[in-house]
Amino acid sequence: MTTAKARREEIYHLAVTTGLASVEELSRHFNVTASTIRRDLAHLNGEGKLARTYGGAVALGAHPEPSLRQRTGEAFEQKHAIAAWAAAEIQEGENILLDGGSTVGALAHALRDRENLTVATPGINTLQELADSPGVQVDCLGGRLRGVSQTFVGPLAEAALERMTFDRVFLSADAVTAEDGLCEVDHAQTRLKELMARRGTTVYVLADSTKLGKRPFHAWARIPLPWILVTDTVADVGQVQLFRDTGVTVHLVDPGGAGTRSREEVAHEEAAHEEVAGGASSKVPAS
Repeated sequence: MTTAKARREEIYHLAVTTGLASVEELSRHFNVTASTIRRDLAHLNGEGKLARTYGGAVALGAHPEPSLRQRTGEAFEQKHAIAAWAAAEIQEGENILLDGGSTVGALAHALRDRENLTVATPGINTLQELADSPGVQVDCLGGRLRGVSQTFVGPLAEAALERMTFDRVFLSADAVTAEDGLCEVDHAQTRLKELMARRGTTVYVLADSTKLGKRPFHAWARIPLPWILVTDTVADVGQVQLFRDTGVTVHLVDPGGAGTRSREEVAHEEAAHEEVAGGASSKVPAS
């Protein structure tokens, strides 16, 4: 049986090397209860090795932002309810732009069976979701890959955007405030988001309630009005009013509404995807 010390050392190693999975995933990996994992994380936090996040933790000084994989499990019901609402906004024949991020990735999944739709994206998760959708034409905004967020940024992505326009643009954010806009880790991300917003007729920011009013980093994207914030009904009333006072349209989505996927369904899909990807990687040499 793995000792608590050995388990904590492995948890820290995972945080430093690959980003940390959710509490639920760690619980399954080590075959211990979720409460045991939370105690481990609290212990590592007390030693100054990890910083706690919603649903897990990240290594201090190693990964200042959660990985895309970790964020996919955070605020799960809220994100998928927001994605379902956003999918209902999109009409047949439209040309849309999907940002990177876990909530926008959930939106991409909801569009898999659509017909006569064109989607551009810098996000690898959206490319994976829509790669085998016959009714969706997919355009990739290439550039420099940010591994932790699994998105392309930089001059090549920006140059591609200058040659496109969109009926709807769906943006993500690490956090969002009424005063300063969208918060991200670096300026390459915020510059790209500002350019994306300029190319769309209607601009949406998909952000669950845990992101409202937060300032985890120091790079900001200012999105010109009008734009639409789509968040969930758990959102703080005061925060929602701040956005409305600045002229932002706010839509509140019920996380308990119909049309969202369960955690078990997503886990099954991810396992199937990893099995296929593993088989493919054994046949195709790395570039």
